[in-house]
Amino acid sequence: MDKRKVIDAYQRGFLTPQECAQVLGLEKSQLQGLLEDLPMEIKRSITLDNHPASG
Repeated sequence: MDKRKVIDAYQRGFLTPQECAQVLGLEKSQLQGLLEDLPMEIKRSITLDNHPASG
């Protein structure tokens, strides 16, 4: 599974922090560090990937 989709699902509230960490194979405490370390481009692409272009 694409890690960006898992993180996006967590950020949208579909997964708990524990579930997100488990899917990613992390400790729950490591999840926060991962989210803080995400480059801005990835955070932006996660948002843009889920909003189809209008037209």
